[in-house]
Amino acid sequence: MRVTVIGTGYVGLVAGTCFAEMGHTVVCVDTDQQKCAELEAGRVPFFEPGLAEKIAANRASGALHFRAHLHEDDKSSDVIIIAVGTPPGKNGEPDMRFIHSALSDVSPYVGPQTAIMTKSTVPVGTGDEIAQIFKASHAANAPIVMSNPEFLREGSAVTDFMVPDRVVIGLPDDTPENWDRGKAIAERLYKPLLHKSVPILFMNRVTAEITKYAANTFLATKVAFINEMADICEATGADVRQVSRGIGLDQRIGSRFLRAGPGFGGSCFPKDTDALAAIARSAGSPTQITEAVIKANQARKQAMGDRVIAALGPSPKGKTVALLGLTFKPDTDDMRASPALELIDKLTGAGVKIVAFDPEGMENCRLLRPDIHYAESIESCVEDADLTAIVTEWGQFQTIDLTWLKDAMRGDTLVDLRNVFDAKTAQAAGLRYIGIGQGA
Repeated sequence: MRVTVIGTGYVGLVAGTCFAEMGHTVVCVDTDQQKCAELEAGRVPFFEPGLAEKIAANRASGALHFRAHLHEDDKSSDVIIIAVGTPPGKNGEPDMRFIHSALSDVSPYVGPQTAIMTKSTVPVGTGDEIAQIFKASHAANAPIVMSNPEFLREGSAVTDFMVPDRVVIGLPDDTPENWDRGKAIAERLYKPLLHKSVPILFMNRVTAEITKYAANTFLATKVAFINEMADICEATGADVRQVSRGIGLDQRIGSRFLRAGPGFGGSCFPKDTDALAAIARSAGSPTQITEAVIKANQARKQAMGDRVIAALGPSPKGKTVALLGLTFKPDTDDMRASPALELIDKLTGAGVKIVAFDPEGMENCRLLRPDIHYAESIESCVEDADLTAIVTEWGQFQTIDLTWLKDAMRGDTLVDLRNVFDAKTAQAAGLRYIGIGQGA
């Protein structure tokens, strides 16, 4: 199939590359001419394991192309995928300006044989709205409009796309003919996954849009819940790591997203929980659980700053804290809504000097927090530190020799916000250890 992807952000670039990998001919279009030129030259604008290699391979084979404008030959596209950003807008509702701009751009290039597929995370009812827009502008030649939300995890997005748990397709349900036609197009697009017996779930567009928000909000709820359990464990002398294992082996619950830490961040969970709460309020069905998750996560981030400040003693001003990790999770350079940002703000507000190191996130963090110090290595980060805090569980932090860390630091306190180590091991190395939910 011939596929045109509008937008080369995280979702669009991963989707376009992986559809090319599946055997389709893909053109990725972005209004940012400089970004397109960089991609044509093989330079990827963000870090995602395995993505640059697949872009290079599919560029070399001629299956993947980048350009800044739609062309006449885009009229022959079988599927046009809308994958532009929907950043948080007023009251948490998604900002739809880029969606409307993309629809305006593609309108002259669609016909009755074209399918429009939204991969952007959009408010419930957007697919129906898009269908009405094209019916008004194209009458009997209006394209099929489908919803195809993504469920990619940063750091493993290529694998998630190529070997997904499921694919969700929202189809037009105005007529049986449109449903069947949309289903046939989606099955052609995802044919390689059908051969791998990946479940492809067909539903109407509104249900698909809700499914996207429901999935991320449920996972965010698991994170907020286990962080709350961690506080209870600290108050009672229990160990949240064992609690997580004890409940996670229950197949009704599952073990994933049950690791206590400094709160969730990234491009999806904060934005999608806010958006779902806003959508629910607008629909006259306000959510109690989702609203509580949002408040709990914000409080969690603040509490982690308080924890580090308390660990510095009664006079934190002028002391130095080494932050190991800045991104919201390992294997990405994404700083969006990272707990590290609020931790930095809390510490600098208390007069603490910060030295930070992250394998991939320092350039992006420097744009957001230019006034802290950035180190070139773990060694130079911790050498003058009164306290070291592990904020992101990058693999290279998990192999730190704690005896070496004790000797390398000026102080002796390790605040482990990801439970990379356990108290006994750290204490045996001579460190004063403060973990998450590991009891008194």
